[in-house]
Amino acid sequence: MINSTSLRPGCHRGVLQGVQRCRGLAQVGIVTRAFSATKKTASCRRFELQQSKVSASAHQQPSVGAAAVSVPVEQLSDAGRQQLAHQYGYTKIGKQLPDDVTLSQIVKSMPSQVFDINPWKAWSAVAITLSSVAASLYLIAIAPWYLLPLAWAFAGTAWTGFFVVGHDCGHRAFSKNKLVEDIVGTLMFAPLIYPFEPWRIKHNIHHAHTNKLVEDTAWHPVSKEELVQWKGTFKGWLFKTFLGSPLKSWASVGHWLIWHFDLSKYTDKQQDRVKISLAAVYAFMGIAFPTIIYYTGILGFLKFWVMPWLGYHFWMSTFTVVHHTAPHIPFKDAKEWDAAQAQLSGTVHCDFPRWVEFLTHDISVHVPHHVASKIPWYNLRMANDSLRKNWGQYMTECRFNWRMMKTIFTELHVYDEEKTYVPFDFKKEEPFLQFQRKVLPNMYRQPSV
Repeated sequence: MINSTSLRPGCHRGVLQGVQRCRGLAQVGIVTRAFSATKKTASCRRFELQQSKVSASAHQQPSVGAAAVSVPVEQLSDAGRQQLAHQYGYTKIGKQLPDDVTLSQIVKSMPSQVFDINPWKAWSAVAITLSSVAASLYLIAIAPWYLLPLAWAFAGTAWTGFFVVGHDCGHRAFSKNKLVEDIVGTLMFAPLIYPFEPWRIKHNIHHAHTNKLVEDTAWHPVSKEELVQWKGTFKGWLFKTFLGSPLKSWASVGHWLIWHFDLSKYTDKQQDRVKISLAAVYAFMGIAFPTIIYYTGILGFLKFWVMPWLGYHFWMSTFTVVHHTAPHIPFKDAKEWDAAQAQLSGTVHCDFPRWVEFLTHDISVHVPHHVASKIPWYNLRMANDSLRKNWGQYMTECRFNWRMMKTIFTELHVYDEEKTYVPFDFKKEEPFLQFQRKVLPNMYRQPSV
């Protein structure tokens, strides 16, 4: 049975605080035998009563409270993890991967065919993207003003295909010829004003250090030290506004600008190739932008390039945040980091609408891509099926939904060693976040069993 419910925001903050006070004595929704045998404090008795009420009405009033998973996932039962998953908008939350499992073991468990490069399938992605982008521009040209948002949404999704083709080139999963990959990657990235080589270098660092607190170049939580430095500054206001609201779905615009155009971020050995990529991007801008403006004007430039480009960044940001942000998935210091846990259990599989997955070439089938980045896009589903069969109990999965996004926007901001994440206003609730907790939708369709 599928049902859809809406949240009373913040109604379980007290319950989650109760979990913190009773840590070690109770699991989410389950009171352990040790708890029963121990003299309870008044606060723990209140917590147990509240939890029984939450369990009894889980389908009627699921909640996103403060996103603090005070009881570690490895200490939760299957029922406890499932309740936690439902509360935050996930289909399931996986068990903790055992420490003795290596990434090499996981890679070897997949069939060797997932690494095979098929030129026909690789080039089919180029054809699909070019045709869908052309169709999107035609739709923008003929759409009345009130249908333009739909045309832009389609265009932004189609343009994301440019990135995914270049993405495979950067991971050496498009062709057996590296020169072909460099050329195709550079050309596919050019309409997005994305310099291919700087992105490739920094993106490979993201794969090598996924979910490390400092080293991960794609995304990591704000530190409490940074939060203190931001206090009372314009920078702090800007970052908190973008990272603590639905604007987070366009945060990749800032990442793109900060990371990919600064030559000082690259070694002397890397800079020659970086300069070639930058030259390709500037050449596209120098030819395409004046041409668009000449024939369509400034408004036409906004209509035919800026809006689709922002649509692309919506998916760029959303995919990244959804795949690497969840209340129970920690970012770790390099000394505590484990590659297998980060790539398999620390990456979220998310199902998006099928038309989105088609136009974006299954980039959302992301766990196998992190287990082995050389798997071509058209083999990701085969690889994911293998991982589910052999390691599925350790994987976290979801369907794209408002409850999960609301949690990410309003609760998952600042790194906390004990709770994984706390919101920007963890000391005192702030009006900006309080307003969002009240008004943002919290819809979630529970998968049928």
